[in-house]
Amino acid sequence: MENERGELVDLYVPRKCSATGRIIKAKDHASVQISIGKVDENGRYTGENQTYALCGFVRAMGESDDSLNRLTQKDGFLKGVWSASR
Repeated sequence: MENERGELVDLYVPRKCSATGRIIKAKDHASVQISIGKVDENGRYTGENQTYALCGFVRAMGESDDSLNRLTQKDGFLKGVWSASR
């Protein structure tokens, strides 16, 4: 819910799975949130993070590593790891 200034005023905003877009419920104890640090051209940490949330459904299917590879390649962290033509 937003107020007239466009600010979020809800007390609880649920997370969504980065791989499937599903809402991660409060009782999903198998879900994880992974933060990957961004680095500069010298390999030094810049203080920024990219966060990915994976729901328990993806982890139970054993697809979390493939999903994380796909997401990080899309965001430019990895090159040539995942392709949809397999």
